Amino acid sequence: MSEENDDRTQLYDLRVVVDRIEGRSVCGMKVGDHIDLVESSRLCLPGGGHFCLYALQAVLPLLPAKQRRLPPGDWLERDDLVACPDPEERLIMRIERTGIRSIPTEDLT
Repeated sequence: MSEENDDRTQLYDLRVVVDRIEGRSVCGMKVGDHIDLVESSRLCLPGGGHFCLYALQAVLPLLPAKQRRLPPGDWLERDDLVACPDPEERLIMRIERTGIRSIPTEDLT
């Protein structure tokens, strides 16, 4: 096997969980609702669940960085809360690392 074929990337699987709702839940989500990001790019919802598109768009830009190990002083390594942009809801989500995978680098985009 060549050295090129040995290249692998370590990525965390993530869960985005509704941590709390400090306003009124217009979108119908409740504390504990979640979505999983696995295998680098696959979003998974629990059976029959839903996740608000606007809450999701707030957290999406942070997920690729949270999938990687970051330096201890990096703010994103320490922080894990994200707010939905709807000011009336004040829905707060938490990004959790749920596992780590070793993926062939050539399989990643």
